Amino acid sequence: MRIEAISPEAYLEKVPEDRKEALGHLRDLLCQNLPAGFEETISYSMITYVVPHSLYPAGYHCDVSQPLPFISIASQKNFIALYHMGLYAMPHVLAWFVEEYPKHSKRKLDMGKSCIRFKKPEDIPFALIAELATKITVADWVECYERNLRR
Repeated sequence: MRIEAISPEAYLEKVPEDRKEALGHLRDLLCQNLPAGFEETISYSMITYVVPHSLYPAGYHCDVSQPLPFISIASQKNFIALYHMGLYAMPHVLAWFVEEYPKHSKRKLDMGKSCIRFKKPEDIPFALIAELATKITVADWVECYERNLRR
């Protein structure tokens, strides 16, 4: 399910009714809890939080015209997705999240390398996502990204 929108607000308007509240709440949590410097935008047809070119002029190596992505949220065909690049790139953050998840949800963690899938909006552990958002600063993310890019 691809939602074409030019702003996060326009994206949320196009989300199916049964997901609007949950996605709006995820967006609010991320805006309130991400460390200073991350910027909200639309990227790859998702609401995305990036390191802007003003802080990291090199941009994303796959397309340097794009800012460096960090977290995205999206309404997919069968689930709400939260894509968190720090979980993929920082084993200690992933380990913390996997350990904490059962304390916040009765559902089994449904996760790929950086994608957390929530099939039912009511099963999203909002408090845990809010805490996850605080774990990595812009400087941490840029340092990790550059270290992994050089490999």
